[in-house]
Amino acid sequence: MRSPRDISRRAPDGAGGELIARNMALMFPNQSRSYDATRRAVRFWGHDSAMEWSFFVTEDALKQVDPAMVGGEAGMLEAFDSHRDRICAAASRAYSRGRKGSYELGAADV
Repeated sequence: MRSPRDISRRAPDGAGGELIARNMALMFPNQSRSYDATRRAVRFWGHDSAMEWSFFVTEDALKQVDPAMVGGEAGMLEAFDSHRDRICAAASRAYSRGRKGSYELGAADV
């Protein structure tokens, strides 16, 4: 699946020909996630080529996508799992706005 970031550009290869360089799309192949009690958030990871990026989705954001969510670790992880596609789409939007060490997704982001 390609994202809007998947743009091709042409660059000289030094021999008169051309190489095509592509930006890799942010992918979420690692299905693991964990509860971060300090942040009151669920942490998950995305990958762009060989780089791994950390994302945190806050309790408020999870309540936004799942108003019936029960608080605490189990409820937050269940809400995350139930709405993973929507949360990953929000993470991709946040990532496309610029590179950071990690990304926090709040209620306004999802």
